[in-house]
Amino acid sequence: MKTSCFSVRKIVLTVSAGAVITALSLMIGMYALTGNSIVFYGGLLLTTALLLWGAVLVHLLQKKLLEFTSDLCRTLDGMMNGHEKPEINLDEESLLTRISHRLERLYHTMLENRRKLEVEKSALQTLVADISHQTKTPIANLKMITDTLLGRSVPEEKQKEFLTAAGSQLDKLDFMIQALVKTSRLETGLIVLEKKSSPIYETIVTAVNGVLSALEKKELGLLMTCPEDLCIVHDPRWTAEALFNLLDNAVKYTSVKGNLHIVVQEWEMYVKLDIIDTGKGIPESEQAAIFKRFYRGDTVHEVDGIGIGLYLVREIITMQGGYIKVRSEVGKGSTFSVFLPR
Repeated sequence: MKTSCFSVRKIVLTVSAGAVITALSLMIGMYALTGNSIVFYGGLLLTTALLLWGAVLVHLLQKKLLEFTSDLCRTLDGMMNGHEKPEINLDEESLLTRISHRLERLYHTMLENRRKLEVEKSALQTLVADISHQTKTPIANLKMITDTLLGRSVPEEKQKEFLTAAGSQLDKLDFMIQALVKTSRLETGLIVLEKKSSPIYETIVTAVNGVLSALEKKELGLLMTCPEDLCIVHDPRWTAEALFNLLDNAVKYTSVKGNLHIVVQEWEMYVKLDIIDTGKGIPESEQAAIFKRFYRGDTVHEVDGIGIGLYLVREIITMQGGYIKVRSEVGKGSTFSVFLPR
């Protein structure tokens, strides 16, 4: 028999009617067997008293239930508004207390989810503002070049200069979009790093191959000190991506005919990989901020870049259980140290 379709009032009336009918049937049966009217009237009086006490009990239960449901609705409203914490009566062990315990757990879960939502919302707003800021200059430059080429007659030699400049701005936008896509896929877990035991030497060579052209163009010397048989557990593809970004920065900020040095050392818990350059260096006041997304120091605006490479490096290394440090002195160069667990 399903009781979900019955109200409390219907249940009480049904039980009361059944009790009265049962009591009357018993009294009539006893009177028929004994013929004593005292038994009948005594049973009737007892039934009446029991019904009265039953009515009192039902009234008290209804009152208690009404108080509980009112408190529950008020507490739930407060929880949804984020202003009220469920109160638990620790001196009372009952069904209501058990419900209160679960409400408190639900309340803390809601608070944590709300906090995470605020953090994600703030991060999204910051990201949108950063993207808007970073794309504003290249788009303005492209618009200016296009308006110039369409609006007036430009010599062929000048046209090539304008188109070269436009290509540079498009390359910058393309690099930024690609870097943002990689970062977003890493942060959201769409890309899972596939760590395996492989030679770190091969990973470094892959990264170096990406900057060979720039190295030759600036006539930079490169020295690498790394055991060829040293294997560690890492994701070769994404680690090479991180090292490429570090090497690319080192090449950008090192003067012509400077030097780069890659040194790999085995420590007890980590493998330390240093990328040392003889570039312009990083002021101490900026060293704590260079790994932030889109951060660019005041002294490097003349060098092409968008400030997302080091942020991506930190994400890749951190996701593999490692970390990165920087030591630098203005005018003498920088050393970026990557620590990967053995």
